[in-house]
Amino acid sequence: MKKLDKKGLNAILRRAVVEIIVEKEFVRLLQSGKPLRLKMGFDPSRPDIHLGHVVGLRKLRQLQDLGHKVILIVGDWTAQIGDPSGQTITRPMLTHQEAMDNAQSYMEQFFKVVDPHKTETVLQSEWFGKFTLTDVIDLTRRFTVAQFLERDDFSKRFSQHKPIAITEFLYPLLQGYDSVAIRSEVEFGGTDQKFNLLLGRQLQEKMGQVPQHCFMMPMLVGTDGVKKMSKSLDNYIGIDEPPEDIYGKLMSINDELIITYFDFLTDISANELEDIKRSLGGGTINPIGLKKELALNITSQFYSKNETRKAQELFEQISQHRLAPSDIPQIGFKLDGDGAEFMFVPLNQDNMGKKKSLISIDRCVDASSFLIQMGLVKSKAEGKRLMSQGAIEINQERFDQKVFLVEDGMVIKVGRRCFVRLVAME
Repeated sequence: MKKLDKKGLNAILRRAVVEIIVEKEFVRLLQSGKPLRLKMGFDPSRPDIHLGHVVGLRKLRQLQDLGHKVILIVGDWTAQIGDPSGQTITRPMLTHQEAMDNAQSYMEQFFKVVDPHKTETVLQSEWFGKFTLTDVIDLTRRFTVAQFLERDDFSKRFSQHKPIAITEFLYPLLQGYDSVAIRSEVEFGGTDQKFNLLLGRQLQEKMGQVPQHCFMMPMLVGTDGVKKMSKSLDNYIGIDEPPEDIYGKLMSINDELIITYFDFLTDISANELEDIKRSLGGGTINPIGLKKELALNITSQFYSKNETRKAQELFEQISQHRLAPSDIPQIGFKLDGDGAEFMFVPLNQDNMGKKKSLISIDRCVDASSFLIQMGLVKSKAEGKRLMSQGAIEINQERFDQKVFLVEDGMVIKVGRRCFVRLVAME
């Protein structure tokens, strides 16, 4: 076990940390030389891990490198209930198969951050699969309804006469029991998990164990610059996304988030961080240069140097020089015998399937139908939204019409980085 000096201890306790309960005792354990059992739970309500999760995983990696043991729990049971944290309505339940599919995705992504040789990943079903009704009742008798109504999201819904399902009370109970099952010594989570973490601590004590300490990290603001990063809000950056998407999304964040992202998601020193703060505050540095440095740093945590470099080159080519990439996927087109239908044939886009046809009127094609059939948008609503945001271009000109005139060589851009070129066929 490595013993921490003052600088190292400060990095653990202060960087990307909001609160530790109980900090003094946690520090004593940390410096005792004994390997600690560190717990962090993940609710696989959706299949991807994003940078908001990475804040906590990075903290665990820091402690792993000191010799401590990390236990990551995938909540395949609690995901079927839905974590009520921060919710104002009852959440829909997942099926067990949906939860397991998402859990498998999580298992594959954890090790992009933490050390697989010092990590144990477990499913809740390892212990809840053996639970009986007697066990559930035994859990529920240890807490009162009044205690649960002290929780902010429950109290708000109760005061507003909004429904709270009994199953939602089970979520924090089951998460708390996870700590009992693995004999957790320190549990990690975002500030929105404080109630659940403390309940686990209380439950351990009630069941004769030494209560765990609670280590809470800040919530990472998403790409919208307003709310916490969340897939449901579509303001997230997934760590399994292609490198060009991670890089591009990081380049799109508000300037106000640059320091926070450097602080929470990189290993730059405290002195470097202070230099960035001074430079931004004094207006002596272009934020674009800092974003490039940030995007390069974070993307390289999940991809090779070569892949990250290509992502940067693609961004500069598309976004800074407004040039289409050289290897644009192509869609061939030709008219049918009567000149009434365009037949579109993907030339180098494997995901577009068989050739498809669209009715043409004077060489004009319905834009929404084209975008959907070519797999460039998922729905008409998405197409309309992108058009209203100016996110669809034809030959580098903003496009917001119902139809477009088909021409050989025309380049269609959808969103920040999706391009196709139409090519006339014999």
